[in-house]
Amino acid sequence: MMDPLKTYRYDKVLLFSVLALTVMGVIMVYSSTALMSLSQGKRLITAQGDYQFFFLKRHIMTLAISVTAMLIFYRLTPRHMKAIAIPLLVIAVLMLLAVFIPGVGLKINGARRWLKLWPSTFQPSEFAKFAMVFFLAKYLAETEDAREKFKTFIIPIAVMGVIQLILLRQPDFGSAFTLGVITVSVLFIAGTPVRYLLLFVVAAVPVLVALLMEPYRLKRLLIFIDPWKDPYGSGFQLVQSFIALGSGGLKGVGLGAGRQKLSFLPEINTDFIFSLIGEELGLIGVSLVLLFFALFFVRGIRIAGRARSPFSFYLSMGLVLMITLQALINVAVVTGLVPTKGLPLPFISYGGSALLVSYMSVGILLRLSKAEPEQYSLATTQDLIKRRARLKARMIKRRAI
Repeated sequence: MMDPLKTYRYDKVLLFSVLALTVMGVIMVYSSTALMSLSQGKRLITAQGDYQFFFLKRHIMTLAISVTAMLIFYRLTPRHMKAIAIPLLVIAVLMLLAVFIPGVGLKINGARRWLKLWPSTFQPSEFAKFAMVFFLAKYLAETEDAREKFKTFIIPIAVMGVIQLILLRQPDFGSAFTLGVITVSVLFIAGTPVRYLLLFVVAAVPVLVALLMEPYRLKRLLIFIDPWKDPYGSGFQLVQSFIALGSGGLKGVGLGAGRQKLSFLPEINTDFIFSLIGEELGLIGVSLVLLFFALFFVRGIRIAGRARSPFSFYLSMGLVLMITLQALINVAVVTGLVPTKGLPLPFISYGGSALLVSYMSVGILLRLSKAEPEQYSLATTQDLIKRRARLKARMIKRRAI
């Protein structure tokens, strides 16, 4: 049994996995954007000055901000984390609504998903997922003894539904779907009765079908089934992703030598950067990426296992799931396992919002990895035994069902 008064150093292995992914991200962002000026508009122009470093400099600047945010969140105690849960959720909702305000929100390709923040933009949906995890951790910790009540289940579902409605109005189906998966996963881990979760899934199916019947989503779904039917139209991006991954072989064509980044594969520096890794670094490169994400997941679960309170347990589990699920979905998209969704690859893709939120999450996880006694509720050995016994009993009951 773990000593309730024992403290640990922050998890260096988890930090190593994050830094390894980040370094690879910096390299691939530069590789994907250094020649972007030469291929824009399908015309060759001469890169002037340090234009080839334009995106790299912005990425490094965002990375510096993200690391600073990580250090700030690392300074928070579990008591402070719990105190900011509701304020974070309120701020997230306000930011999501702010994208609809003219002059504040930014509309790109028919979607309003970004806020104008100098010198760049910010996507509130990434922060909303982060805030939702905080809310779930606080709510589930405070309602542990009322888990069997339907009211306890419906409140977080209602909060999730409100956020999803705002996301769908932007529209941002990918983020809304990911938020739903994260919420249901955390509720399942918390011991929510399976009958409630099944009821929710059954009720959500007609809504999901109706959303997928939207012409542009239905077209995306059909082309996902066979992108080669329209390789120069709707299936172009996925086909080019396949070409990039297939060209890499075992060792890749060489760092910087990829051809798909020359205006063939759209969004190659953001949503489809995994394809470029496959092309330039081959199977070895993508295997390393998956290995580091697996290492991050395993160490994150270990941090949750050391949690000194239900709040710390749910918070660490939620943040680990948020990052790893997004990574899995991104990889599944670029390899054609699921329909195309606009989700970046954590720690690697170019773009400030996802990188910032991911590093904020890492700061929280590193603090919780120290397994310090909770300041707002000192845990005794008997308390820890009772909590783990209740969780074990729920798992046994769930297997029996």
